[in-house]
Amino acid sequence: MTHALDVLAILTSQHSEVDDLIEKLEGGEGDRAALFAELADKLAAHAAVEEQIFYPAAMMEATSELLHESVEEHLEIKRLLADMLALDPGADQEQFNAKLSVLKENVSHHAHEEEEGKLFPRLRKLLGADDRAALGNEVLAMFEALIERQPRFQVPRETEDAAALPGV
Repeated sequence: MTHALDVLAILTSQHSEVDDLIEKLEGGEGDRAALFAELADKLAAHAAVEEQIFYPAAMMEATSELLHESVEEHLEIKRLLADMLALDPGADQEQFNAKLSVLKENVSHHAHEEEEGKLFPRLRKLLGADDRAALGNEVLAMFEALIERQPRFQVPRETEDAAALPGV
């Protein structure tokens, strides 16, 4: 198994793609509706693979608190996305831009401070390279399958409660 499939590298790369899309939206580049659809799909698919594959596999005493906080942060992000999906990025520009700014803050905190800054370094010590590669394969396969089905349209149905996690 190659190092390129390391789940932590894959998730970090997805974080960067989301950052780039947010920057493009903030900069007014291109078709805002299409950019937002791509952003919303990537965030929805990313959250799904983390909640259904990555977090359950990463659940242990040393990570439990961070993972429970992570699903709560996902819930906040999904609620913002659901609000934004109801807006027209062109017509409701002020409201859309305000929500985009809050989304950027939430995503940045969750992805960079919590996951990349705290969770991923712990998991590098706790999970071997083969386990991270196997998880990477699973995460990538599910992400690619989800992205084809416009997962953003599932988000409004996922705003009631945080995703359930297995116990330690």
